[in-house]
Amino acid sequence: MVLSKFVIYPMNKLIKSAEKMAEDDTKQKNQLETILLHMTDGIIAFNMSGDIILINPAAKKFLSIRPEDNTFDDIFKKFNLNINMEKIIYLENWTSTEQRIQVDDRYVNVFFAPFKNDSDRPDGVIAVIQDITEHVKLDNMQKEFVADVSHELKTPITSIMGYADTLLEGEYDKDTQSKFLNVIASEARRMAKLVTDLLTLSRYDSNRKNTQKETFDLGELVKKCQDKLAIEIKKKNHKVDCFVTADVPPVYADKYDIERVVLNILTNSIKYTKDGGEIKIYVGFVYNDAYIKVFDNGIGIPEEDLTRIFERFYRVDKARTREMGGTGLGLSIAKEILDKNGGTIDIKSIVGQGTEVVIRIPTKED
Repeated sequence: MVLSKFVIYPMNKLIKSAEKMAEDDTKQKNQLETILLHMTDGIIAFNMSGDIILINPAAKKFLSIRPEDNTFDDIFKKFNLNINMEKIIYLENWTSTEQRIQVDDRYVNVFFAPFKNDSDRPDGVIAVIQDITEHVKLDNMQKEFVADVSHELKTPITSIMGYADTLLEGEYDKDTQSKFLNVIASEARRMAKLVTDLLTLSRYDSNRKNTQKETFDLGELVKKCQDKLAIEIKKKNHKVDCFVTADVPPVYADKYDIERVVLNILTNSIKYTKDGGEIKIYVGFVYNDAYIKVFDNGIGIPEEDLTRIFERFYRVDKARTREMGGTGLGLSIAKEILDKNGGTIDIKSIVGQGTEVVIRIPTKED
């Protein structure tokens, strides 16, 4: 991140104004103090001796400046920066220097630049401090995301290549060939689902997904989703009951997207509930929102994981989820969809006892 000189140059005028304020009237002084007080960036000005001649509250906050910190060295030596007043002022003619500092759990960029007096001679140094914590977090998330995608694609690709090479190297009986081809097909489907989920998230992130809202019956949609998963339910011998309370108004949302959310939640309940388990679905209405509650008596989610389950690629049990064909993106997509449709999703769970998922969807048009 580079600070434009258009930020530094006006600061020079501000410093000169501050120096002149000692001779100006109270009104102008108050105006300057108000400007500095409400600036989101931190500003510190030092004279040639390194003493502070101007500082605003944002700077004190960002750098955790103590009352006894009155000079350039007092403030910046504790951060072990390879910077000093002489280097800033005399290294080059009208140079600027940028430093990134971590202060506790936050990150700031500090931009140093000399300012000059009316005789065009160095008169001190300005430090402009910007809070970049969110930028750093976003950058780290992007790096983690790329690493996760690479890892998720590498695993099935390695399997496909390994089994394909094995088949090409020799002759095998039909049973062995069928087994290997099934693995290749399964891994290929997993890759296809991962790419589809990534494209879906990309469309939401870039607002390229047009949300086409309409009114529809939420109870009918939930029962339709249950019917679509009938084979999976039968395989695991689950007892699934769906209850729709009377007089639930039509919801106003993107029907296709909400169906995708419901299918995802029900699929998770089916996957993570042991054979012969119970799943109960309730569709009701409270205030201006319709709701879907899904209860299961499955394996549950540890409390420490509940705050992270909506993160992309986050899995409670990575090996188990990957084995079951999950991409780690389902709940992220569900939350994105509900956010776009003005809805919410909340999950409560106890390990070994089961999970409760509550989805709320508006029933009135925006």
